[in-house]
Amino acid sequence: MQNIPVILNGYRMTVVDPPAPKMREDGSMVTNREGVTQFVVSVFAKLRPGPGERAPKGEEIKVTLETDPGQGFEEGARVELISPRVSPYEIKGDNGRTVSGLAFRAMGLAPAAPAPAPRGEK
Repeated sequence: MQNIPVILNGYRMTVVDPPAPKMREDGSMVTNREGVTQFVVSVFAKLRPGPGERAPKGEEIKVTLETDPGQGFEEGARVELISPRVSPYEIKGDNGRTVSGLAFRAMGLAPAAPAPAPRGEK
């Protein structure tokens, strides 16, 4: 299965490395089949805790963006992923080891909406 839609509404995402064109090891830019440049951003995803709960440890993830996110997504900015998806992968190396994980993709980035106020507060 590829490009499985995911719901990340319960997570707070903070930009770690601002969006930049995605580059191959040889220095060429990555494009899709139509020739559109792909971008990459690193975000720190942390679950928003409920009232009286402690937030579990977060995770830094790299996300491939299918469109140019534009300006305003500097380090520390709170963002939301537009149409996020994951694809599992498995790569067998020459040394006999297998590496597996999840590749994250999204259509783009948007500034995060303010977190809802806890119940009973305004």
